[in-house]
Amino acid sequence: MKAWELTRDLLRNTEPVVRSAEEQTWDASAHMNAQDFAMSLFWKSKVPGSAAPENLMAGALQSLESKGFVLAPYEVLLREGIAVVEKGDFERLYTLDMRLRVLMRAARPDPQHPSQKTVRYRSWDEFDATVTWPADAAIDVGSEDFADRIRGGWLAQLVGAAAGTALEGYSAENIMKVFGPIRGYVREPNTYNDDITFEIAFLEAFAEKGHAVTGVDISERWTSLIPMAWSAEAVALANIRRGLVPPETATTDNPFDEWIGAQMRGTICGMVAPGLPREAARLAWIDGEISHAANGILGEVFNAVLAARAFSEPDANRLLESTIALFSTESEYGQVLAFALDACRTSPDWQSAWSRCDERYVEYNWIHVYPNAAAQVVALWFGKGDFDRTLEIVCGIGHDVDCNAAQILCVLAIQQGSGIIDQRWSAPLLAGDIVTYMRRPATIPFGNLVAQTVDAVRKWHW
Repeated sequence: MKAWELTRDLLRNTEPVVRSAEEQTWDASAHMNAQDFAMSLFWKSKVPGSAAPENLMAGALQSLESKGFVLAPYEVLLREGIAVVEKGDFERLYTLDMRLRVLMRAARPDPQHPSQKTVRYRSWDEFDATVTWPADAAIDVGSEDFADRIRGGWLAQLVGAAAGTALEGYSAENIMKVFGPIRGYVREPNTYNDDITFEIAFLEAFAEKGHAVTGVDISERWTSLIPMAWSAEAVALANIRRGLVPPETATTDNPFDEWIGAQMRGTICGMVAPGLPREAARLAWIDGEISHAANGILGEVFNAVLAARAFSEPDANRLLESTIALFSTESEYGQVLAFALDACRTSPDWQSAWSRCDERYVEYNWIHVYPNAAAQVVALWFGKGDFDRTLEIVCGIGHDVDCNAAQILCVLAIQQGSGIIDQRWSAPLLAGDIVTYMRRPATIPFGNLVAQTVDAVRKWHW
């Protein structure tokens, strides 16, 4: 059926009806309420798990400046927007929001800014050409040991996300002041967060297409399964629903393209490419460019390579050092990894190393990929492969804790198996099904998620 035939039949085959006065009107107030709610969240919100304050408009402006873009003066508009949100003056807020978005669209890069003097890879091929990849390792994916490592990887992600969700958006100093060292859950844990949502969407696409999976395949899972998102993923999801495909989904109207959203979903790419670092990186690039660009994608690549190599490299510090060495310091992300590693090597403890990183990246949003990449490096280095110690450090650092903890603890569990996770961490999370905010699966038994992953790897492994 052609479109003109459908619209013709609608016209010719529908008889007129008489509607009441109430039926003749749209419920404009409901639409306005929904739009006002979304607008207010962009200007003032609290992280669902931790109640830390957020202002995405400020974050968007901040992110452009972090990348070396020159913005027209915006301080007065930003300050007034914050004030009118408090008053509930949406008429004025929409005007201010529009003016700031126009201002951001007009921003231009400053070639003298340090960030603009670094390399931002525009494609997988461009990045791939800079890396001397380590040899692939043969992994027996049919073994029980492999299945246990996958089990451990998923369980560690759930633990890290649950422990970190209550702490994200706060500084190391304030976490220590309120909670002290993090050696247990600070509140009753749950599995409801976005850390594995996008990984499950990737897994669904990979299970069907294997290593031939494309960004469009994954994007179709996003739009069909995931009702909402935040920052870069929210922009990408809106762009997908406008008919854009990667990489345009990430590069169109997206000031958050170097935030942490891609880095937080990297380990699934390593889990489905065990022992295959280059292939894990390639899959991570495909997935990352749905919502991120350049250094944002490299965050996902980093965690994917860590996870893929964790199946064959048992020493956490050797794994960390040798993986960092793959990332050229011509890129800003590579510089971040190198700086954080040097801070670790030359500092007596994690607090001192993190203090140096925190000072270096103080102008970056706490959801930006740079301070969180540094946090991962510090926690892995000083954790020395010990699950509890690594969790204590990464949770104690603060910033986007749940994302960081989920990814690096997953790496440790892949290295050592599920037995490294104490029952005080795992038992509360395995008492029921995993709860997501996806259309499907809204809930999923943990064993099913593990089996789905193992089956997909065994089906498509080279």
